[in-house]
Amino acid sequence: MLKNLILKDFVDELSSKSPAPGGGSVASLSASLASSLTVMVYNLTIGKKSYDLLDENIKKDMETGLTTENGNKFEFLDYIDKDADAFLSLMSAFRLPKSSEEEKKLRQEKIAEKTKGALEVPLKLAEKAFDVYDNVLLASKYGNVNAVSDAGVAALMLQAAIEGAILNVKINLASIKDDKYKKDIMEKCDFIILEGIKKKEEILKEVNKKIE
Repeated sequence: MLKNLILKDFVDELSSKSPAPGGGSVASLSASLASSLTVMVYNLTIGKKSYDLLDENIKKDMETGLTTENGNKFEFLDYIDKDADAFLSLMSAFRLPKSSEEEKKLRQEKIAEKTKGALEVPLKLAEKAFDVYDNVLLASKYGNVNAVSDAGVAALMLQAAIEGAILNVKINLASIKDDKYKKDIMEKCDFIILEGIKKKEEILKEVNKKIE
Protein backbone atom coordinates (compact mmCIF):
# COMPACT_ATOMS: atom_id res chain seq x y z
CA MET A 1 0.00 0.00 0.00
CA LEU A 2 1.18 3.50 -0.79
CA LYS A 3 0.51 4.77 2.73
CA ASN A 4 3.06 2.28 4.10
CA LEU A 5 5.92 3.51 1.93
CA ILE A 6 8.72 5.42 3.61
CA LEU A 7 8.75 9.09 2.58
CA LYS A 8 11.72 8.70 0.23
CA ASP A 9 10.02 5.85 -1.63
CA PHE A 10 6.70 7.67 -1.74
CA VAL A 11 8.14 10.80 -3.35
CA ASP A 12 10.15 8.63 -5.73
CA GLU A 13 6.97 6.81 -6.79
CA LEU A 14 5.11 10.12 -7.00
CA SER A 15 7.70 11.52 -9.41
CA SER A 16 7.72 8.43 -11.65
CA LYS A 17 5.89 7.90 -14.94
CA SER A 18 3.14 6.04 -13.10
CA PRO A 19 -0.11 8.09 -13.10
CA ALA A 20 -0.86 7.06 -9.52
CA PRO A 21 -0.18 8.23 -6.89
CA GLY A 22 -0.87 11.76 -8.03
CA GLY A 23 -2.37 15.00 -6.81
CA GLY A 24 -5.24 13.30 -5.01
CA SER A 25 -2.87 11.22 -2.91
CA VAL A 26 -0.81 14.32 -2.13
CA ALA A 27 -3.99 16.11 -1.01
CA SER A 28 -4.69 13.16 1.29
CA LEU A 29 -1.20 13.33 2.76
CA SER A 30 -1.59 17.09 3.26
CA ALA A 31 -4.77 16.52 5.26
CA SER A 32 -3.04 13.89 7.38
CA LEU A 33 -0.17 16.28 8.09
CA ALA A 34 -2.66 19.00 9.09
CA SER A 35 -4.34 16.65 11.57
CA SER A 36 -0.96 15.52 12.90
CA LEU A 37 0.18 19.11 13.51
CA THR A 38 -3.08 19.83 15.31
CA VAL A 39 -2.52 16.80 17.53
CA MET A 40 1.00 18.02 18.25
CA VAL A 41 -0.27 21.41 19.40
CA TYR A 42 -2.86 19.73 21.62
CA ASN A 43 -0.23 17.39 23.09
CA LEU A 44 2.00 20.37 23.87
CA THR A 45 -0.92 22.12 25.57
CA ILE A 46 -2.95 19.62 27.55
CA GLY A 47 -1.61 19.21 31.07
CA LYS A 48 0.42 22.43 31.05
CA LYS A 49 -0.13 25.26 33.57
CA SER A 50 -1.76 27.50 30.95
CA TYR A 51 -4.15 24.66 30.11
CA ASP A 52 -5.31 24.42 33.73
CA LEU A 53 -6.48 28.04 33.53
CA LEU A 54 -8.78 27.40 30.58
CA ASP A 55 -12.55 27.15 30.79
CA GLU A 56 -13.74 23.58 31.40
CA ASN A 57 -15.72 23.55 28.14
CA ILE A 58 -12.63 24.54 26.18
CA LYS A 59 -10.63 21.80 27.90
CA LYS A 60 -13.31 19.28 26.98
CA ASP A 61 -13.31 20.47 23.36
CA MET A 62 -9.53 20.18 23.16
CA GLU A 63 -9.53 16.66 24.60
CA THR A 64 -12.26 15.65 22.17
CA GLY A 65 -10.34 17.30 19.34
CA LEU A 66 -7.19 15.41 20.31
CA THR A 67 -9.03 12.08 20.05
CA THR A 68 -10.70 13.06 16.77
CA GLU A 69 -7.53 14.21 15.03
CA ASN A 70 -5.56 11.23 16.30
CA GLY A 71 -8.04 9.15 14.33
CA ASN A 72 -8.17 11.49 11.35
CA LYS A 73 -4.42 11.52 10.80
CA PHE A 74 -4.57 7.81 9.93
CA GLU A 75 -7.90 7.93 8.11
CA PHE A 76 -6.53 10.58 5.77
CA LEU A 77 -3.60 8.29 5.02
CA ASP A 78 -6.12 5.68 3.89
CA TYR A 79 -7.29 8.17 1.27
CA ILE A 80 -3.84 8.05 -0.35
CA ASP A 81 -4.66 4.54 -1.50
CA LYS A 82 -8.38 5.16 -1.97
CA ASP A 83 -7.63 7.92 -4.45
CA ALA A 84 -5.05 5.89 -6.35
CA ASP A 85 -7.35 2.86 -6.45
CA ALA A 86 -10.29 4.92 -7.74
CA PHE A 87 -8.14 6.37 -10.52
CA LEU A 88 -6.74 2.99 -11.52
CA SER A 89 -10.26 1.52 -11.59
CA LEU A 90 -11.29 4.28 -13.97
CA MET A 91 -8.31 3.57 -16.20
CA SER A 92 -9.27 -0.12 -16.24
CA ALA A 93 -12.76 0.82 -17.42
CA PHE A 94 -11.27 2.74 -20.36
CA ARG A 95 -9.33 -0.37 -21.34
CA LEU A 96 -12.43 -2.58 -21.59
CA PRO A 97 -13.08 -4.08 -25.05
CA LYS A 98 -15.32 -2.19 -27.47
CA SER A 99 -15.57 -4.46 -30.49
CA SER A 100 -19.34 -5.04 -30.34
CA GLU A 101 -22.24 -2.77 -29.49
CA GLU A 102 -22.80 -4.74 -26.30
CA GLU A 103 -19.17 -4.29 -25.28
CA LYS A 104 -19.33 -0.58 -26.07
CA LYS A 105 -22.45 -0.19 -23.94
CA LEU A 106 -20.91 -2.06 -21.01
CA ARG A 107 -17.68 -0.05 -21.34
CA GLN A 108 -19.55 3.28 -21.27
CA GLU A 109 -21.55 2.19 -18.23
CA LYS A 110 -18.38 1.18 -16.40
CA ILE A 111 -16.61 4.42 -17.34
CA ALA A 112 -19.55 6.44 -16.00
CA GLU A 113 -19.61 4.40 -12.79
CA LYS A 114 -15.87 4.61 -12.19
CA THR A 115 -15.77 8.32 -13.07
CA LYS A 116 -18.24 9.01 -10.28
CA GLY A 117 -16.10 6.91 -7.96
CA ALA A 118 -12.98 8.83 -8.96
CA LEU A 119 -14.60 12.16 -8.07
CA GLU A 120 -16.52 11.08 -4.98
CA VAL A 121 -13.38 9.89 -3.19
CA PRO A 122 -11.65 13.32 -3.31
CA LEU A 123 -14.97 15.03 -2.56
CA LYS A 124 -15.29 13.03 0.65
CA LEU A 125 -11.68 13.89 1.44
CA ALA A 126 -12.37 17.61 0.96
CA GLU A 127 -15.48 17.47 3.15
CA LYS A 128 -13.66 15.59 5.89
CA ALA A 129 -10.64 17.91 5.71
CA PHE A 130 -12.92 20.94 5.98
CA ASP A 131 -14.26 19.61 9.30
CA VAL A 132 -10.73 19.63 10.75
CA TYR A 133 -10.70 23.43 10.68
CA ASP A 134 -12.66 23.66 13.94
CA ASN A 135 -9.91 21.82 15.78
CA VAL A 136 -7.15 23.82 14.13
CA LEU A 137 -8.90 27.03 15.13
CA LEU A 138 -9.18 25.82 18.71
CA ALA A 139 -5.47 24.98 18.69
CA SER A 140 -4.61 28.44 17.35
CA LYS A 141 -6.68 30.19 20.01
CA TYR A 142 -5.90 28.17 23.11
CA GLY A 143 -2.90 26.03 22.24
CA ASN A 144 0.60 26.40 23.61
CA VAL A 145 1.77 29.77 22.31
CA ASN A 146 5.19 28.30 21.48
CA ALA A 147 3.48 25.95 18.99
CA VAL A 148 0.96 28.38 17.54
CA SER A 149 2.90 28.62 14.26
CA ASP A 150 2.30 24.89 13.83
CA ALA A 151 -1.44 25.53 13.97
CA GLY A 152 -0.90 28.05 11.17
CA VAL A 153 0.96 25.50 9.07
CA ALA A 154 -1.87 23.03 9.76
CA ALA A 155 -4.36 25.54 8.34
CA LEU A 156 -2.25 26.05 5.22
CA MET A 157 -1.88 22.30 4.68
CA LEU A 158 -5.60 21.82 5.23
CA GLN A 159 -6.59 24.33 2.57
CA ALA A 160 -4.07 22.80 0.18
CA ALA A 161 -5.67 19.42 0.85
CA ILE A 162 -9.16 20.80 0.24
CA GLU A 163 -8.36 22.66 -2.97
CA GLY A 164 -6.14 19.85 -4.24
CA ALA A 165 -8.89 17.30 -3.68
CA ILE A 166 -11.45 19.51 -5.39
CA LEU A 167 -9.25 19.88 -8.48
CA ASN A 168 -9.48 16.09 -8.73
CA VAL A 169 -13.24 16.30 -8.36
CA LYS A 170 -13.51 18.86 -11.16
CA ILE A 171 -11.30 17.05 -13.65
CA ASN A 172 -13.54 13.99 -13.39
CA LEU A 173 -16.76 15.99 -13.23
CA ALA A 174 -16.08 17.38 -16.70
CA SER A 175 -17.04 14.08 -18.34
CA ILE A 176 -20.26 13.55 -16.34
CA LYS A 177 -23.39 14.01 -18.45
CA ASP A 178 -25.91 14.42 -15.61
CA ASP A 179 -26.28 18.22 -15.38
CA LYS A 180 -28.10 18.24 -12.04
CA TYR A 181 -25.48 15.98 -10.49
CA LYS A 182 -22.71 18.24 -11.83
CA LYS A 183 -24.42 21.37 -10.51
CA ASP A 184 -24.89 19.87 -7.04
CA ILE A 185 -21.26 18.76 -6.86
CA MET A 186 -19.95 22.13 -8.07
CA GLU A 187 -22.01 23.97 -5.47
CA LYS A 188 -20.55 21.75 -2.75
CA CYS A 189 -17.03 22.33 -4.04
CA ASP A 190 -17.43 26.10 -4.26
CA PHE A 191 -18.85 26.25 -0.74
CA ILE A 192 -16.05 24.16 0.76
CA ILE A 193 -13.33 26.19 -0.93
CA LEU A 194 -14.74 29.61 -0.04
CA GLU A 195 -15.62 28.72 3.54
CA GLY A 196 -12.28 26.99 3.92
CA ILE A 197 -10.45 30.14 2.84
CA LYS A 198 -12.37 32.14 5.46
CA LYS A 199 -11.46 29.66 8.19
CA LYS A 200 -7.83 29.52 7.08
CA GLU A 201 -7.60 33.33 7.18
CA GLU A 202 -9.22 33.44 10.62
CA ILE A 203 -6.64 30.98 11.93
CA LEU A 204 -3.70 32.79 10.33
CA LYS A 205 -4.91 36.07 11.80
CA GLU A 206 -4.96 34.44 15.23
CA VAL A 207 -1.51 32.94 14.70
CA ASN A 208 0.09 36.14 13.42
CA LYS A 209 -1.39 38.13 16.27
CA LYS A 210 0.52 35.90 18.69
CA ILE A 211 3.86 35.74 16.89
CA GLU A 212 4.30 39.30 15.63
